[in-house]
Amino acid sequence: MAQLIKLQDYVSRYEQNIVLYPSRFVRLKKQKWQGLKKAFETKDKNLFYPVNPIDEDWIMEKPSFLDRVKKTIWHRRQLEEVELENVSEKKIILDEDELNFDYDAKKYSHPKNLEELKQQYLNQLFEFQLKWASSTLTEMSKVKKTLYYDDLLKYYLQRFPDTFLVLYQPLFQLKNAPVELDTIIITPTDVWCIHMLEAENSAVFVGSNDKFWLKKKGDKEKKILSPVISINRTEKIVKSILEKYDITIPVQKVILTRNGYVDFPAAPYDLKIIEKRNYEEWFQKMRSHHSPIKAIQLKAAESLLHYGLTNSKRRYEWDTEES
Repeated sequence: MAQLIKLQDYVSRYEQNIVLYPSRFVRLKKQKWQGLKKAFETKDKNLFYPVNPIDEDWIMEKPSFLDRVKKTIWHRRQLEEVELENVSEKKIILDEDELNFDYDAKKYSHPKNLEELKQQYLNQLFEFQLKWASSTLTEMSKVKKTLYYDDLLKYYLQRFPDTFLVLYQPLFQLKNAPVELDTIIITPTDVWCIHMLEAENSAVFVGSNDKFWLKKKGDKEKKILSPVISINRTEKIVKSILEKYDITIPVQKVILTRNGYVDFPAAPYDLKIIEKRNYEEWFQKMRSHHSPIKAIQLKAAESLLHYGLTNSKRRYEWDTEES
């Protein structure tokens, strides 16, 4: 599951510490899934079934004293990993609670198999990612409800590896003006600027070097703004930022349609067209990326996040504490 490091103009934890959070997310996701999978396979009633106080079998399955001690030790170790200086103990504890993720079986019907459980887990993890990408310990941004049902955002996060860092529809502050960019995915080896074309199944997009393209479906035609304009702007800004920080990593620009076709014979050599005929090959290649998170990748992410526009407000609990 890819990591959402920037969501539009929301405040993000990754902006505070791009080194800490990516590795923490990967570790947390893996640990929670292993525990959840084990609970499902052993039919742990404490997690997957309604609790019945008079069910003696369930009482026997309560965590032992040793299990509780292990859990306490684990939480302490997690707490030690949070490198926060000059903050109160209360803030550390609150931040630790904010960073934790626990699967809530009550949100779904009992999964019939492991694959269904995995999807439920990813759906809850998706909501957890929205929290990380819209709040810090002291600030928060109000998340639009539509983002919780954004299929394209879910696609980017749920279908790609943990080591991919996603800036979804980011707004950058450049020369005192906000600029909306296409989605950016930073992998361990490349930076991908992606413009998605979503329309009716098997729609055909006729490309050109003009300001407008033509979308065809059956006997219907419609003019659309050329996606080349947007993707070129995104690539230019990304490259200029990386060059400013002396970061050398390939930048790819893609026009992507998963369910349609693109007819663009005069496409620039450095523009990748991914459509229905070659989508599966590209998709599987991206998913099979096994490289670990790299230092150059984190540097690239940090440099781009530095220009991210952020609209947030101070969390009321800190205002109450200081008043």
